[in-house]
Amino acid sequence: MKVYSNKNVLTEAENRINRLFDDFENVVVGFSGGKDSTICLNLALNIAEKRNRLPLKVLWIDQEAEWQGTADYCEEVFKDKRIEPMWFQIPMTWYNNVSSHSKYIHIWQDGVKHMREKSEISIKENKYLDFGFQELFEKIFKVHFPDKKSCYISGMRTEESPKRLMSLTNALTYKDITWGKILNKNLEHYTFYPIYDWSYSDVWKYIFDNDIKYNKIYDALFTHGVGVRDMRISNLHHETAIQNLLLIQEIEPNTWNKIAERISGTNAIKHLKTDAFKCPDSLPYMFDSWKQYAIYLAENLADDKEFMINMQKAIDKNKKYMITNSVYVDFYKTLIKTILSQDFDFTKLTNFLTSQHFNTVKKYVNGQLNSKNIDVNRKYDRYVKGLI
Repeated sequence: MKVYSNKNVLTEAENRINRLFDDFENVVVGFSGGKDSTICLNLALNIAEKRNRLPLKVLWIDQEAEWQGTADYCEEVFKDKRIEPMWFQIPMTWYNNVSSHSKYIHIWQDGVKHMREKSEISIKENKYLDFGFQELFEKIFKVHFPDKKSCYISGMRTEESPKRLMSLTNALTYKDITWGKILNKNLEHYTFYPIYDWSYSDVWKYIFDNDIKYNKIYDALFTHGVGVRDMRISNLHHETAIQNLLLIQEIEPNTWNKIAERISGTNAIKHLKTDAFKCPDSLPYMFDSWKQYAIYLAENLADDKEFMINMQKAIDKNKKYMITNSVYVDFYKTLIKTILSQDFDFTKLTNFLTSQHFNTVKKYVNGQLNSKNIDVNRKYDRYVKGLI
């Protein structure tokens, strides 16, 4: 449930960031070149300048397979004298969501030709960990700020993710604050999301009202018909951004040539277009069920024992909720999308399982729902319509 106040999101965000400067001697802003981190950076810079807390530390995990426009924009930001750059171009291994046969991508690895030259000001030695993304932030803070109470400001918003909204409003993270998470409680390291309640329209209004420079890749995506809500500036091998691979050749031909050479599976997706990660509307005739189709794809595309184990656990855990055909079909279609996009973290399936409509099913199955507290006209209650 949303609770509205008479304050606007800008005032609330400024109050939150001021609070962080009050409570933390070390404030670091995460930056990716995207619109949300651009907002956080500008708000934090303005506040840091007023409070005589410059230079402001700004952290970017450069994943090599980035838009050239993103790299250029980030480099321009780091030239601002008000900023102390923490630009990481370190060798690491991450999931490759582009290929069905090469599970991992080795970014910035030694002895190979990179997509871009490393910056003179970047951090190049990996003193942290060899695999993992979310875990990397905790390790960075532990290495660089072992004796400092520190916070990391991130631009994550909850507008399109019920899971995020629940996690940032249901439990205290730090004192009276819910809009964050703990990085390392013993070292007093935290992550905070001061614009978590902003909408995409709030973001763009702030950018244009204040004439803020932003990543021009957004303009290119817009001119190529990408919806405002669907624009992603993530690294190009991430599961949320692989559709951008269909546009790179038109927008940044040189980047396309480099990524096709560097990352396995890129060229195949370009030729298959959206069919590379699209679940068909109708069950292919050679399969008896959506479950059979999903398992077939996993066995022939995922080629990973851990993925198969986790997939089976998800099936076993949620099979009791397959109370109608529509729930069953949507569950397995989401699983198929997870497999086709090589979403080894099960992000797509997790978003489905934490959605409002699936939560309605769980409440019904667990005896927490009856005709007095359900509105069957709401989209997320359609699964149990007619059952009560």
